[in-house]
Amino acid sequence: MVVKSRVLRSATNGELHSSVTPEEKPKRAKVATRGRKNVKAAAVKGDAEEPSPSPQRRTSARIQIKQLAEKELLVRQRVELPDETDSPSKRTKKNGPLRSKRNTKSKDKAVEDKAVAVPVSNDVTNSKDGGASEPEVCALEKSTTADEGGLANVVEKSDHAKVKETLRLFNKYYLHFVQEEEQRCKKAEVAQKASKGSKSKKVAPEEDTKSKRKRPDLKAITKMMEANEILNPEKRIGNIPGISIGHRFYSRAEMVAVGFHSHWLNGIDYMGLSYSKMVIQYWAEKGISGFTVFKFRLRRIEGQSLLTTNQVQFVYGRVPKSVSEIRGLVCEDITGSQEDIPIPATNLVDDQPVAPTGFTYCKSIKVGHGVKLPSNANGCDCRGSCISSRTCSCAKLNGLDFPYVHRDGGRLIEAKDVVYECGPNCGCGPGCVNRTSQRGIKYRLEVFRTPKKGWAVRSWDFIPSGAPVCEYTGVLSRTDDLDHVSENNYIFDIDCLQTIRGFGGRMRRSRDASLLPNNSADGIDDQRSESVPEFCVDACSTGNIARFINHSCEPNLFVQCVLSSHHDIKLARVVLFAAENIPPLQELTYDYGYALDSVYGSDGKIKQMPCFCGATECRKRLF
Repeated sequence: MVVKSRVLRSATNGELHSSVTPEEKPKRAKVATRGRKNVKAAAVKGDAEEPSPSPQRRTSARIQIKQLAEKELLVRQRVELPDETDSPSKRTKKNGPLRSKRNTKSKDKAVEDKAVAVPVSNDVTNSKDGGASEPEVCALEKSTTADEGGLANVVEKSDHAKVKETLRLFNKYYLHFVQEEEQRCKKAEVAQKASKGSKSKKVAPEEDTKSKRKRPDLKAITKMMEANEILNPEKRIGNIPGISIGHRFYSRAEMVAVGFHSHWLNGIDYMGLSYSKMVIQYWAEKGISGFTVFKFRLRRIEGQSLLTTNQVQFVYGRVPKSVSEIRGLVCEDITGSQEDIPIPATNLVDDQPVAPTGFTYCKSIKVGHGVKLPSNANGCDCRGSCISSRTCSCAKLNGLDFPYVHRDGGRLIEAKDVVYECGPNCGCGPGCVNRTSQRGIKYRLEVFRTPKKGWAVRSWDFIPSGAPVCEYTGVLSRTDDLDHVSENNYIFDIDCLQTIRGFGGRMRRSRDASLLPNNSADGIDDQRSESVPEFCVDACSTGNIARFINHSCEPNLFVQCVLSSHHDIKLARVVLFAAENIPPLQELTYDYGYALDSVYGSDGKIKQMPCFCGATECRKRLF
C-alpha cells in the first residue's frame, strides 16, 4: 500500500504533483516536517508492534508504518544530538522558507517571516505588522537555534538567499502600510460624507489629512532603514552579491532595500568625483522621451566577464498574445471551460507530444464517501462590503483586522495559522475583500512539460506577493480510508490544527487568529491524532491546476489554511499564495517539506530521491 501525502505545515509547505511516472517526477511528494508525513511504504512485518493509543479508533496499516518511521527518525535525531555542534545543518527545521514573525513570544530571538533575510528587532517581532511573502528560502541567514545543551548553531545564508528574503521582508512591510493607507482613506471618505450631511459644515483642516499621506513603499523602506534591515547599505563598486543579470525589480524602493541605490528619490546613485578614475568616457544625448540623458562608459573591473545580449531575456516579449502563438500546444484548455480563464498545455519535450491525461478537472472540492461537512457558520452583519474591523465578526476572528488588502484584486498581508473569510451566512457581497481566495483563478496559467520534472505550471502574467494563485482541489477524504491507494502522489493532508499547536516540531505562525472551541487541542483524543491529520485532499483522479505544481527548495508560493463556509479547521481549504513578486513565465513552485531519510520502501529500508528543482540553495534530495 503506497501513499504519499502532502502536509500543510508552514507558509511554503505543501505538495502537488502531475501525472507522470515516479522516474519522471522524483520531486513530487508530500509536505511534512520532522518526519510528520505519510511515507511511501508498504506494510512491513512487525508494524503491529506499535499499538494504537485509542482501541476504539481504527488505525490503518499505512498509519502504523508512518508512526514506526517517525519513531525511528526521532531515535536517530536524539542519537545525533551530541554531534550537532559540528553539524549545524542537523538543527535546521524543514518547515519551509516562509516563517512568520507575528506575535511570537520570544524576546531574544529574531524570528523569520517568509525567510526574512536579516535579524528583526523586538518591536517588529512582537507587532501585528505583517505581510505575505513567502511568503519562502531554505537556508538561514544567520539564524540561531539552541539545542538541549544550550549550544548555538549558526548557519550562514548565501547572498542569493539574503536578497530574496530581504525583498520578501520589504513586501511584508509594504502590504502592511498599504492596509494602513486604505484604512486612512476609508476614514477620510466617511468623515467627508458625514460633514456634508452636517449643518455645522465643520471640516478638518486639509493639511491634517495631507500630512498623514505617504506612499506605502516609502514607508516600508523607511522602516527597514530605521531597523537596520537594508542589505548592502554602503555604496560599492562592482556587482551586488546575490543579484544576477536579468533580475527584475518592481519599485525603486526594492532596489534601495538590496543596496542598488542609497535613496529612493535621488535617481541613479552616484559615487562622487573621488571615483572619476572609474569613468572612461561620458556624454549626453536625447532620450526616447525627449529628455537629456547623461551616459557613462565605466572601466571594467579586472576579471569582470563581458555582458552579451543572450544573457538578458526579454520575458514580456515571449508571452503569447493568443492561442495561435503558443508553441508546442497540445491542449487549448485542460479545464474544459470550467475556469473563467482557459489553461492551455504545451509540450516541447517529448518526441511525440501528448497532453496531460488520467484525471478529471474540477475547480472545487468534492466531498468523498464517509465525510460530512459541518453546517455553515454564523456570518457577519456587514452590508455590501466589510469595512470596519471593529464591527465585522469575521475580522475579529482574524485578530481584529482583515487579512487582505484591496490592492491588485486582494492580497494576503502575511501568512497566518488560519485565515477566516466571509461565508454564505455573511451579509457582505462577493466583492468583499475578505472573500479574496473564493474568486477563482484570475491569472493566465499554463501547464508545460519539463525534461526531468514531468508537468509544471507557470503564469503568463505578473503575480504580486500575497496574491492567491489557486486552491488545491480534489476529493475530500478521511486519511484512514486511503489504504487501498497505490502509488498515489496527489494526496494532501490537512494538518492545520497540528501546525497551530506545534505538534511534531511544526513551526507555528501568527497567533492573531482565534481558535474556536471545536478546533481546540483538547478535542484531540489520542496521540495518533496529534501526528496524523484526520482528513486529506486526494487529487489523483480528480483535481485542478494545483496538482501539477512542482516542488522547489526555493519556492515562490506558500500554502495557507482558509476557512469560509464553516469553522472546522480539520476540513480547511488549502490555498496557494504568491510568496514574492513572480515575473511572467517563471515556474510556480512550493516546498513539499520532506524530512530527509523519512520515506521507507516496501522492504522497510530508507528510500532516497534526488531533487531536480535547480534552485541555488537546492538540498539535492527530495527525501
